[in-house]
Amino acid sequence: MGNISSNISSFQSLHIVMLGLDSAGKTTVLYRLKFNEFVNTVPTIGFNTERIRLSNGAAKGISCHFWDVGGQEKLRPLWKSYSRCTDGIIYVVDSVDSDRLEEAKTELHKVTKFAENLGTPLLVIANKQDLPKSLAVPEIERQLALQELSPSTPYHVQPACAIIGEGLTEGMDKLYEMILKRRKTLKQKKKQR
Repeated sequence: MGNISSNISSFQSLHIVMLGLDSAGKTTVLYRLKFNEFVNTVPTIGFNTERIRLSNGAAKGISCHFWDVGGQEKLRPLWKSYSRCTDGIIYVVDSVDSDRLEEAKTELHKVTKFAENLGTPLLVIANKQDLPKSLAVPEIERQLALQELSPSTPYHVQPACAIIGEGLTEGMDKLYEMILKRRKTLKQKKKQR
């Protein structure tokens, strides 16, 4: 990937929105990324926001402004406002809660179909992979019908366990890679005009 500083200025901050149904583990992911340790969380009513300088992987040193938006049904209409013009979307799913994957799919497809979000890189974090009966990545990908997303929306599904942080660095690296690729493409399109 080369020198990170040549790709994104250290003064520039990526805007990342974190969405998903309630109890999927969004806030646990947020604070694992911020403090690199488990923080006991309570359900998010509204949103949490944190500026985090990533400390591991290929995206090490990159500053991100995260918006972790509550996943309760009454808060989901707000997702559109928080996800507009974002650099990347992280969508967290509970890999064990197969009963709610259809609901998670419906909400994910709504968000990615907003005109402002077409082409926005998507990282799906398949959380709680450490638990028995967690669904494997191909099954989550199938149940979320990710192949039905717009061809312009790049995505990656990352198995993870937010409590211990497993998979989060790899997921953030993939998201960063997709963001860089999208920026490069947009820059080339501007030059062609």
